[in-house]
Amino acid sequence: VWVKFENLQFTAAYKERGALNKLLLRGENVRKRGVIAASAGNPQPSSLQDTIAKEDRAIFDSFNRCAQPAQLQAHANHFAPDVEFYHDTGGVTWTRDAMIENTRKHACGNYTRKLVDGTLRVHPIKDFGAISQGTHRFCRVDTGACEGEAEFTMVWRQHEGHWQVTRVLSYGHRPNPAAR
Repeated sequence: VWVKFENLQFTAAYKERGALNKLLLRGENVRKRGVIAASAGNPQPSSLQDTIAKEDRAIFDSFNRCAQPAQLQAHANHFAPDVEFYHDTGGVTWTRDAMIENTRKHACGNYTRKLVDGTLRVHPIKDFGAISQGTHRFCRVDTGACEGEAEFTMVWRQHEGHWQVTRVLSYGHRPNPAAR
């Protein structure tokens, strides 16, 4: 019995060619007896798009429940202490504390955020992290009506396996065209 642990191979290996070569080298009489093959697979890391989409969902899951103090704190933890937040109608905040205070005063218990399906785009930043862009809608908590829509851009830093947002641009605020 010959065992080849595919899951321990260098990930750039061309396994199909290697397996075929091994079978061809074994001879006709061995091949006639048959082959049993199994693979542990090569789990691939999530794509950057998947990773940032998951982080985006986590940020706004806590944002959507930020009327609860623990959720507001969970939301805050996604942002660097020196995050810069640029909002076309609300101005600029230069720290996480100021941004979270604005969120607490103006959004928590009043609005939730929904990402518009298919709009999230993610671009890598070499040796730093990523940029995400997309369109989101803001919905009133009391009625559920999603009246507002805007574009966003976030700069993400990956440090020691942890992602944090360092810059946010929220712009192009307008009525939601789907609500008309």
